[in-house]
Amino acid sequence: MTRTVTRRTALMVTAASLAVASLGSAAFAQDGETVNWRMQALWDGGTTPQQYEQMYVDRVAELTDGKFQIELFSAGQLVPPAQAFDAVRGGAFEMMKTFDGYEAGKIPALAFTSTIPFGYPESGQYADWFYEKGGLEMAREAYAPAGLYYIAPSIYDQEPIHSKVKIESIEDFDGKKGRFVGLASSVMSDFGVAVSPLPTSEVYSALDKGLIDIADRGDLQANLDAGLAEVAPYIILPGVHQPTTATSYVANKAAYDQLPDSYKEALATAAKEVSDAYQAAKTKSDKSALEAFKEQGVEVIELSEDDVTEARSKAMESWRKATKDNELATRILDSQVEQMKELGLIQ
Repeated sequence: MTRTVTRRTALMVTAASLAVASLGSAAFAQDGETVNWRMQALWDGGTTPQQYEQMYVDRVAELTDGKFQIELFSAGQLVPPAQAFDAVRGGAFEMMKTFDGYEAGKIPALAFTSTIPFGYPESGQYADWFYEKGGLEMAREAYAPAGLYYIAPSIYDQEPIHSKVKIESIEDFDGKKGRFVGLASSVMSDFGVAVSPLPTSEVYSALDKGLIDIADRGDLQANLDAGLAEVAPYIILPGVHQPTTATSYVANKAAYDQLPDSYKEALATAAKEVSDAYQAAKTKSDKSALEAFKEQGVEVIELSEDDVTEARSKAMESWRKATKDNELATRILDSQVEQMKELGLIQ
């Protein structure tokens, strides 16, 4: 997921910052007290997503007349990333930006609040599930037993698959070796891929050495910056393993409950604004990065919509297994499947 900053993406961050600022300057502070929190994000310092987290904490401060200050830390600055869940739960710091799928082994419901392989093809559809179909409330229900509060998601669209071999249909994934993580690991395995959940940092070398044939890594700009054109001559779209993604703002519930209502509103409002700004910038950077890949000789292969739709029905079997018969996970998946049927994604 890591995305490094280029001159072009830095300019996009600046433009997005102006867009967020222009959305409204009405403050929520009123007579609120001064509050200081600490937040650890998912991203390394200097990466584009981390710039958006800075926009987030700045926007919260702006909406509260500077009375609610969140000190931002990059991944690993306070605790190793894998320990952030327990650290926020225990009150070591108040807030984290996380990918829910990391905790799906403990909380099965969180597999479906992070990404759904072969699921929603548009970020707006996934956002509608959160904001219009009860997704926010169910995500909060999933986190509540751990003493955590789910504030809001950041939602963006597909990540690509980079390949050393030509993949022209879903059937072609069968027998390949691939790097996938989270729910995508089990779904792609069910499609015949021998999955290795390698760290992001090892994707380039694994492709280069032929240890894997295909890989998920990050968005197009991140993968361009990482030099994947040098080791993978094909890009497969859409990124069926991760067609849309939600990362999430999660707080210690006891700390959250102590906030004035206006500060809680600021946290949610800033999250929605920054999510929209990030997706708008990503749309532009995806287009330019794809052209750059083509200029470097990479062939872009588009899977047919009919093929993806047919495979979605098979993927549903993998989704069901991932619920582990957990009541909340099943309820979440049922609501998502119902929405996908309304959208015509599932017949």
